[in-house]
Amino acid sequence: MFYVLKSSDVLDILVPILFHLNDARADQSRVGLMHIGVFILLLLSGERNFGVRLNKPYTVRVPMDIPVFTGTHADFLIIVFHKIITTGHQRLQPLFDCLLTIIVNVSPYLKTLSMVSSTKLLHLLEAFSTPWFLYACPTNHHLVFFLLEVFNNIIQYQFDGNSNLVYTIIRKRNVFHQLANLPTDHSAIAKAVTKRGKKFSTNLPSEHHVETPSMEGAPPAMEAEPGTLKTSLAALPGIDKMTERRAPHSPTQVEQPKLKDLAAQSQSGAEDSPSSGNPDHIDSHSSEAEGATKDEQTVQDAKTLHSPPSSPTPSTTSVTSNASGRAPLQRTASTGSSASWVATPEWVQSWKQKLPLQTIMRLLQVLVPQVEKICIDKGLTDESEILKFLQHGTLVGLLPVPHPILIRKYQPNSGTTMWFRTYMWGVIYLRNVDPPVWYDTDVKLFEIQRV
Repeated sequence: MFYVLKSSDVLDILVPILFHLNDARADQSRVGLMHIGVFILLLLSGERNFGVRLNKPYTVRVPMDIPVFTGTHADFLIIVFHKIITTGHQRLQPLFDCLLTIIVNVSPYLKTLSMVSSTKLLHLLEAFSTPWFLYACPTNHHLVFFLLEVFNNIIQYQFDGNSNLVYTIIRKRNVFHQLANLPTDHSAIAKAVTKRGKKFSTNLPSEHHVETPSMEGAPPAMEAEPGTLKTSLAALPGIDKMTERRAPHSPTQVEQPKLKDLAAQSQSGAEDSPSSGNPDHIDSHSSEAEGATKDEQTVQDAKTLHSPPSSPTPSTTSVTSNASGRAPLQRTASTGSSASWVATPEWVQSWKQKLPLQTIMRLLQVLVPQVEKICIDKGLTDESEILKFLQHGTLVGLLPVPHPILIRKYQPNSGTTMWFRTYMWGVIYLRNVDPPVWYDTDVKLFEIQRV
């Protein structure tokens, strides 16, 4: 991996991974493959060189059903992730926090985002910050924290080259104002939760979002053929269990666990509960953690950063062998099926006051009057003229002091070890059903399901 990260070859790996992620997003029989691709990108995103390499222009024109764009590999990554989140299979919802963590990790190094990818990021925030979605389950607000962290990193460290994102933030400023004024009283919460009524969907809301034309000749993502066999997967551990937050160049502080130790941990975990439970909380920045500082600042500086409050997230999985089993593995917190949990004003207030909105609100406070004035004075109606104005603007000395860059590096853990074991044995099993070498065996690691 060291050699790959030191050269542009890492982009030769990135493109086919993103291609297969996009192609498999609607096929529930390839959910495991989707996880593997995301794990690889999560591992790479923990390295600074990966984020820097993403600034290389994307010139490969592989036919894919994604919007036409002109930009960098970072734009390509964001656009594909947006497509996965908004149009992927429901079983991919446990990957949402991993996908956004990858974007958070690379965000301090993204010099220029295209208008297409900037719009996609704002659409994700607009969708994730709707009250009914935030109040639907105990962990949905973590996705908002991740996206705000992305915006803060880019504003604090790559403002000069990201006029497209700044312009999009200004255009969608109501999203941030509504988030800052999120209602916390009982009646408003109840109204938001019941607003969807019977139309409530566990998929990402996508109202008012117009999809741009896709590349010509791009085949659409196809669902699995009826009758396709697949195996159940162990539940993913939370992103805080899979990663460790540290500065980009800080030395490893914890000795890497040995493979046999991880195997022993996963074995004992499997005896207690075959599926690893979801996290009690996910670390995110608070209002004090909006950006990052230079590399010489240490992790010690970041220990004062707050995190969103913990949230109970129960998860259940069946891993017994059952040829007729049809119930798919779901993370209950993400699918909104935790019916017993109800949002309360105290719970909403506990994380709302930690939303890292100061940097963005300061940007809007400074730039919105300037943009409005120049539009009135010069009668501007063309966004290209506004973009030129923003390209020459500066916020030096006007933004809050940035905090250290914190990267969430992947860490081996018993939860993902169990997941990989279940997935790999599932692949081996399904590829060796004819001849029936598994006949009269009692498989307990997973269950066989038919699409």
